[in-house]
Amino acid sequence: MAAGPAALVGAPVESFTVPKLGGGNAGVADYRGKVLLVNLWASWCPPCRQEMPDLERFARDAAKDGVQVIGINEGESEQTAGAFAEKVGVTFPILLDREQQYGTAFGALGLPTSVFVRRDGTVAVAIDGPLTYAQMEAKAKVAGAAR
Repeated sequence: MAAGPAALVGAPVESFTVPKLGGGNAGVADYRGKVLLVNLWASWCPPCRQEMPDLERFARDAAKDGVQVIGINEGESEQTAGAFAEKVGVTFPILLDREQQYGTAFGALGLPTSVFVRRDGTVAVAIDGPLTYAQMEAKAKVAGAAR
């Protein structure tokens, strides 16, 4: 089996129920039926900080096509993740993965890691490292988005 997130392609996406920024709990499986862009990030990660404005723009633009962006903060407190998300103006759901279960399950070699999930819950594309807006659009199409 290949190392890293690319090894996930074709497999069902794993889901763990974790706290959600702003209250409640959620997991990736709660968003099944949409094309998903699941992004693992942390506020201390320079490439994550650089990628986040494009991720937010993509989340807003792609929502009309049934694409849901989910941010999964890896290992930080609700206060730290929330302060960064507010500063950047994030509107998509942020899950708080304090135990970094998603990072392990997704084979993350580092952050950010992005996983594009088809409507049927299988992984279409998984990438280690930051993406540009154009790359997000292209990968979402591979996952079945009508963009």
